[in-house]
Amino acid sequence: MLSISLRRIIFSCLFLLSKNIKIKIYITIIFPVVLYGCETWSLTLREKHRLGVFENKVLMKISGLKRDEVTGVWRSLCNEELYDLYSATNITLGVKSRRIRCVGHVARMGGQGRCTQCFGGGELM
Repeated sequence: MLSISLRRIIFSCLFLLSKNIKIKIYITIIFPVVLYGCETWSLTLREKHRLGVFENKVLMKISGLKRDEVTGVWRSLCNEELYDLYSATNITLGVKSRRIRCVGHVARMGGQGRCTQCFGGGELM
């Protein structure tokens, strides 16, 4: 019962927030949670596609409907329009940048830690 009422409160508050606040919530909370531990993932094309679909769904939910200027009909944004509006967020680029950052940390260890020994082919103690 509590979870249902809490869910209603949260979703009713989301309608009151501006798009900029929703994007900030996506970038600061949802994006890191989805990409937690992605440095060790071996992504296939299917998984990259599923991450992209998730990102598009969230961005479409945030942006809402747009009224067409010519016909006056309400429609959802296409993928290109979403990329133009929210070019700062891209899940696959986030995975790549986190992997590169992880490799940089391991490279700076200088043979000291177990991670360097594992990646470098050295023996563990």
